[in-house]
Amino acid sequence: MLLLDEAELVGDEAHGKITITGDEYFLQGHFPGNPVVPGVIQCEMLAQNCCVLLMGDEEARGATPFYTSLDKVRFKRPVRPGDTVDLVCSITRARGPFRFATGTASVNGEVCCRADMSFALMHES
Repeated sequence: MLLLDEAELVGDEAHGKITITGDEYFLQGHFPGNPVVPGVIQCEMLAQNCCVLLMGDEEARGATPFYTSLDKVRFKRPVRPGDTVDLVCSITRARGPFRFATGTASVNGEVCCRADMSFALMHES
């Protein structure tokens, strides 16, 4: 499930964007009459944006990044239909097949979600 409308590498950061239309499946029933993007979906947006950071990572070539942890997750404001979510992520360190990253999602410059996350680079066996 690809969520992002666009993503690009800008220096050492991944910059992504998604506009919430109101037709997304994850808004159904969350909440009736008051649609709000679920927090887990906001975290997935950050994770997908982080994948852009792996494009120049030789060790990541041909690997599938698997989420291994989320830490220090904070939700600061709701994301609603009509909002355009701007994402900025960066790799903070690498250790073997693991990549550690931090990301922020914001709407109109106001932070809606912030998280630290890690990924394992898994090659087919």
